[in-house]
Amino acid sequence: MLTCDDYLVPETLDAALRLLDEQAGKARIVAGCTDLLPWAREGRAGDVHVPVLIDISKIGELQARHVEAGRVRLGAATPFQRFLDDPPMMTALPMMPRCAVWFADDQIREAATLGGNLVNASPAGDGFPPMLVANAEIELARWEEGKVARRSLPIADFMQGPGRTAIAPNEIMTTIVCDALEGYGASFEKVGHRRSLVISVACLCAAVKLDAQGRFADVRLAIGGVGPVPQRMRDIEDALHGQLPEEARLETAAQLGAAYVRSRSREAYRRAVVPGFVVQALLTAVKRAGASARPRETELAHA
Repeated sequence: MLTCDDYLVPETLDAALRLLDEQAGKARIVAGCTDLLPWAREGRAGDVHVPVLIDISKIGELQARHVEAGRVRLGAATPFQRFLDDPPMMTALPMMPRCAVWFADDQIREAATLGGNLVNASPAGDGFPPMLVANAEIELARWEEGKVARRSLPIADFMQGPGRTAIAPNEIMTTIVCDALEGYGASFEKVGHRRSLVISVACLCAAVKLDAQGRFADVRLAIGGVGPVPQRMRDIEDALHGQLPEEARLETAAQLGAAYVRSRSREAYRRAVVPGFVVQALLTAVKRAGASARPRETELAHA
């Protein structure tokens, strides 16, 4: 059982940060709460008591979102469902609708937040590959000397290992700032132990832009679930940049993907899956970027 003495619901960021500062060492921040009980069950032994839960889901700043000057600002408490019903977000982040569909069912998507997914720092967290592809930066805030102090860092530096992030005990993630990828073809692929509502054994995001000759003008790939932290697949990106998206070239580049597998379990399975995953993600992204559809049998081979 999970219990708490106080459940506080501040309506401004200032108020939330002051509470977190006052309750140092006793409080836990929550938003959608979809991972709260699974967290409390860790170890499966005895009850879990948190003196103070601070619910930040009512803070308007943390749910604001807009696109400006080629960058997207996402409040950390943005629910995953917004990537399926907010047209500007769906256009600016074309990989996120597919990610949201894979993420969970309707009820969970309406509550679960992108910031919460990132703060949990699961190696299999679905939010990491898309945000890595979008060159995201994480904005953090804390209460210091009577006012809000802020800092930001690249998402690649935010997660430091399974369950570990760069966030300090007195900080709250406020915003994710990332590239707007309008005009890119994008995809999100995921495989797990069952067909639906699945925790990733591997997940991969691709975003591509083609030039007038149909060559890769920009290629972005990121993978999660196969090692201690999600990663950009820079060597595959470099191998494909400026090239035509021909099947043989995709197949060759995708073989580099197996080297990213550093999992402690099902390593052989992941090494077998990842190259095909890369090809499938790229085929889908290229098609959505406006290139001619690839042969159906190729898609089926890598599905």
